[in-house]
Amino acid sequence: MIGETSLFDPAGNRKYLNPRERMDFYRATHLLTEPAQRAFCLTLFYTGCRISEALNLTWKSVDLGEETLVLRTLKQRRDDRYRAVPVPPELLTLLEARPSEDSADSPIWKFCRATGWKLIRSRMAVAGLSGIRATPKGLRHSFAITCIQNQVPLPTVQKWMGHARVETTAIYLDFVGEDERQWARRIWNTMV
Repeated sequence: MIGETSLFDPAGNRKYLNPRERMDFYRATHLLTEPAQRAFCLTLFYTGCRISEALNLTWKSVDLGEETLVLRTLKQRRDDRYRAVPVPPELLTLLEARPSEDSADSPIWKFCRATGWKLIRSRMAVAGLSGIRATPKGLRHSFAITCIQNQVPLPTVQKWMGHARVETTAIYLDFVGEDERQWARRIWNTMV
């Protein structure tokens, strides 16, 4: 059934970015002149976190030694759920530039959810993307699918996504990837 646990909306539109669209978004983030804005976009791109989790990050959430961001999982009912998600040097370099007036407990981004949402949507528009997939949640879905495509074990994807149940993570197994297209081509070749 198409709904909350589907990668498609009720009209059949994809909720996630495909690899080309992800790259278009990535390129669009590099047109930003403000490093903090670029870091925000890349945090969602590289971690698959929820927009509220990104906005909840403080400077002490950046673990340069472990090359991770420690995200507080906000959708689970308990306040004490954290997860460490590895991030690339590109993002860590942007996050190293902490303003001297900020303490370790200061939020990294000093804007609200609506501003963060608009920032992501504006980069999607620059990338030529629109619709349900051109959202922070579209980035989240595409991060999980990229993990699956790269054979990251499902329990690891579950941890990185902050899912309480592996069944929630398992919806990302239901996408048509390159392997599936190759299988279909082989079948078609035997049919004619």
